[in-house]
Amino acid sequence: CVPHLFQKLPLLASRAFSSSARQLKNKVPESQKIFQADNGLPVHIKGGTGDVLLYRATMTLTIAGEERCSRCISTVQEDKARST
Repeated sequence: CVPHLFQKLPLLASRAFSSSARQLKNKVPESQKIFQADNGLPVHIKGGTGDVLLYRATMTLTIAGEERCSRCISTVQEDKARST
């Protein structure tokens, strides 16, 4: 049973990576129209609601991380000042 599987493996691989397996539509021109439109929005939020939410989440996490880092640094500085 196992040797039989190894005989079919090249055939299965050629089918999986065949260019005629499926034809995909090129969506790049549609995306270019959206991102190149002059609508006053920055490019990082032109993609719609998902991009806006991702941008806001990223900025929130960045600001929260910077604030946490600042607290840690100030705590270490205070501890160092107290010990000397």
